[in-house]
Amino acid sequence: MGQIVGAFAMSHQLGSPEGVDEQSERVFQGMREIGRRIRALEPDVLVVVSSDHLNNFSLGAPAPFAVGTAETFHPLGDMGLPRDPVPGAPEFATGLLTFADAQGVEISAAEDIQPDHGVMIPLGIVDPARSIPAVPLYVNTVFYPEPSPAQCRELGEVLRAYVNQLPGEQRVVVLGAGGLSHWVGMPGEGTINEPWDQAFLAEVLAGDLSAMAARDNAEILEVAGNGGLEINAWIVAAAAAGGAGGEAVFYEAMPTWATGMAGVELKVAG
Repeated sequence: MGQIVGAFAMSHQLGSPEGVDEQSERVFQGMREIGRRIRALEPDVLVVVSSDHLNNFSLGAPAPFAVGTAETFHPLGDMGLPRDPVPGAPEFATGLLTFADAQGVEISAAEDIQPDHGVMIPLGIVDPARSIPAVPLYVNTVFYPEPSPAQCRELGEVLRAYVNQLPGEQRVVVLGAGGLSHWVGMPGEGTINEPWDQAFLAEVLAGDLSAMAARDNAEILEVAGNGGLEINAWIVAAAAAGGAGGEAVFYEAMPTWATGMAGVELKVAG
């Protein structure tokens, strides 16, 4: 059967090291360390759980979740990121759609998408050679109503069950991307709520899925910003790993990047 052999989560923002040289170096090294750990696992598929930033989805029919089903993805190239094509895993992605639908979880198919920095910053660090088939799994954090943390936990559990029933010996790594606290294009931009970040990280590292799922989007928006809603991608990854806890790789409150930057490795439950 298939197996989730690794699970991780990290922020998907980068900024200039100017004035924050030591902090930025710790962030860069932490991200690279996560990349090394993922490559060492030799995954057949890398599921990148992230958010889109008004580049691929419209207000007309906001789905809670969407999965990239293309054979090849052509990145948007925002933030000056490389636009080299990314191999997809369409059979895995379409299978997830069917499996999730049978479990009552709504995921939309997204074939004609250009992944933006939400997917491409982590993917560029983890797999710069573009050698691992990737499946972008999007969590709506932009259009109301966003899926709740409880729904994101459910999606992660469905993803875990889906992988476990796959034929053969597919090795799958799940990478949640986004957060932590940050405000984008709204009052409070540049603010970081470090105590809130640390409280959420404590739940992640303890594998406390119940506490994570009990969080409320309105509360997150108020105290951690609209960018804080991206922790829902972390919740998907934590649930996919089975809620077995984890190890902190890095955390830095980076006001010049306007983001609480973090990265963790999640233990995968047996």
